Amino acid sequence: MPIYYDEASGVFHLQSHQTSYVIQLVRGLPAHVYFGPQLRQGSNLKDLLYRVERSSFSPNPFPDDKTISLDTLPQEYPQYGTSDFRNPAYQVKLHNGTRITELAYQSHRITAGKPALEGLPATYTERESEAETLELMLHDAQAGLTVTLYYTVFEQFSAIARSAKLSNASGEPVQLERAFSASIDLPDSRYDALYLSGAWARERHIQRRVLAPGVTGISSRRGASSHQFNPFLALLRPEANERQGEVYGFSLIYSGNFAAEAEVDQFGTTRVSLGINPFDFSWKLEPGETFQTPEAVLVYSATGLGGMSRTFHKLYRTRLCRGVHRDLERPILVNNWEATYFDFNADKIEAIAKKGGELGIELFVLDDGWFGKRDSDNCSLGDWIEDRRKLPDGLKDLAERVKRTGLQFGLWFEPEMISPDSDLYRSHPDWCLHVPNRRRTEARDQLILDMSRADVREYLYERLSDIFTNVPISYIKWDMNRNMTEIGSALSSADRQSETAHRYILGLYELLERLTSGFPHILFESCSGGGGRFDPGMLYYMPQTWTSDDTDGVERLKIQYGTSMVYPVSTMGAHVSAVPNHQVGRSTSLEFRGDVAMSGNFGYELDLTTFTPEEVEIAKAQIASYKEIRGLVQQGEMYRLLSPFEGNETAWMFVSEDQREALLFYFHVLAEPNAPLKRVRLEGLDPMLDYRLGDTDTIYGGDRLMGAGLPITSIRGDFESRVVHLRAVAQS
Repeated sequence: MPIYYDEASGVFHLQSHQTSYVIQLVRGLPAHVYFGPQLRQGSNLKDLLYRVERSSFSPNPFPDDKTISLDTLPQEYPQYGTSDFRNPAYQVKLHNGTRITELAYQSHRITAGKPALEGLPATYTERESEAETLELMLHDAQAGLTVTLYYTVFEQFSAIARSAKLSNASGEPVQLERAFSASIDLPDSRYDALYLSGAWARERHIQRRVLAPGVTGISSRRGASSHQFNPFLALLRPEANERQGEVYGFSLIYSGNFAAEAEVDQFGTTRVSLGINPFDFSWKLEPGETFQTPEAVLVYSATGLGGMSRTFHKLYRTRLCRGVHRDLERPILVNNWEATYFDFNADKIEAIAKKGGELGIELFVLDDGWFGKRDSDNCSLGDWIEDRRKLPDGLKDLAERVKRTGLQFGLWFEPEMISPDSDLYRSHPDWCLHVPNRRRTEARDQLILDMSRADVREYLYERLSDIFTNVPISYIKWDMNRNMTEIGSALSSADRQSETAHRYILGLYELLERLTSGFPHILFESCSGGGGRFDPGMLYYMPQTWTSDDTDGVERLKIQYGTSMVYPVSTMGAHVSAVPNHQVGRSTSLEFRGDVAMSGNFGYELDLTTFTPEEVEIAKAQIASYKEIRGLVQQGEMYRLLSPFEGNETAWMFVSEDQREALLFYFHVLAEPNAPLKRVRLEGLDPMLDYRLGDTDTIYGGDRLMGAGLPITSIRGDFESRVVHLRAVAQS
């Protein structure tokens, strides 16, 4: 884990778990030298950087050394305008209108542990011995600009956490126009780019394409991390796959507009940039002020995508998610949304909860429609007062009635939104994001509250905390059902309007910090039309996210598989819903839907009171089974075995840390006539242990299961699934 500095060579050697990251000072410029498998300290690292003179079109800032050109030098935090023509990590407009800066090494500090980022979510340590942090201070004396680069290496993870803090030490204001969290120059371009794309109800599908000269990039300009792209990018060797090959993963702990780019230059090197999207962004930095970028997490894997994912999973599950629920088994819930939509009353809710209690469900969640005059989605957002027409004795009484059935009580909110048809809007029409004399574009008949405003946040805190205090709530679903338009704030000056989108996110984080720390007993789940804000930033405050509004079992195979590229299963909400499915109209068996949903935080989203006797018995068995296996599903190591993006079958498994217990989930979508015999090769087991298959007398060695595979038999019909529980048997 240690960080070494050799003053004679100007080399910083950062050793994380199984990984090395090397920086070398070249004429005071921090050059990126190496990121990959761990190197021995004491190896000759000063000669890793290879330089040659190029043509005059790659200018030389130092006339006495023509081998140095910023156009070719691999850099840690590059700027534009002083001979590097690639994408910069930052850009600043100085008070005189010029945009030229040049940072050089000033000093550094190496400390134990990991500092928190003020006002921003980030990974953390529980003991100083878990990590070390390098603070690399760079300075431009003429501009009065100081940038501190932060690098944290972890003892137990092959990961580097990076961020930057920009400080204005001049006597004049400066304008930040670009401030990325991380930039890294890799020495070649023989990579494929892998990223996650989609749309509402079709989130995080895997895309893979070959890098070519130019920029391969993804981004969001929607005010949120978005359904369309996730703040994650991986570069992998062409031969790399799930199980083998080099992979570099880049993940941004941020919930707003982002950009992730891989730029291949004329010499075949690759620059990866990750951070706040510079589109429509600027930040006025007054003298003495600082700007902190979000944190980027860089993961290196020599064991393919699976190795990368398992590093992200454990790091994010144990050192990004926080609170009392982080390590607890998550409750099995029933949500009334697809059961009733807006049409319910207290008796109907109690009936569903009572049926849930009979089945063994542990939590009832009351979704949209309980407040104001909310009979449809066209009114009342912002008026967080129970609707006495539906709940004549109030929300607290309903919660107590639900609790008497044996279930905990949870509640849906959409706090960031405001309906034009609401008492709040009629009282405070300036509280929404808007631009004077322009239309206020609605989506789902709603506008967005301006979370950059302290008065808006205070109103929300008072209303929500009052409900949290007076109603016995153990779970909150926090929704956000549209993207930003007319991004402006009535309280911001003209020269700060381009700060609004980022200030919104900072305000959201501040409110979430107050609520989650003030009510630690509540399990918060984030949602944005399903997975429109499934990002690491939200996981810092809420340890799970509603994965998608699409609850079809077949569609969920791709959604959950793609989500697992970065995010642990403990963060994925996954429910059984009614058929025909409300999103795609498909009918699948209750068993198939249950097996897909049990590969996440399990629950139901349908009217339990309509179950047939046969369905009741199936659901009881599912719930009892999940209670037995959920610790392994939510906390075990995940291995993806067969991809839904590559064929008719999907398989994944979960393995306990001691490798003595495992779960295989296998899904076969469409029937095949006279099909080949099926075998699935397992992973993550101990080859020296023997494993019993479920409650049978069949015992196979771990080596056989991983080498020859497990036969999958008796597959007939569409939408078939199998779950196999493996337990190590005592050695004789």
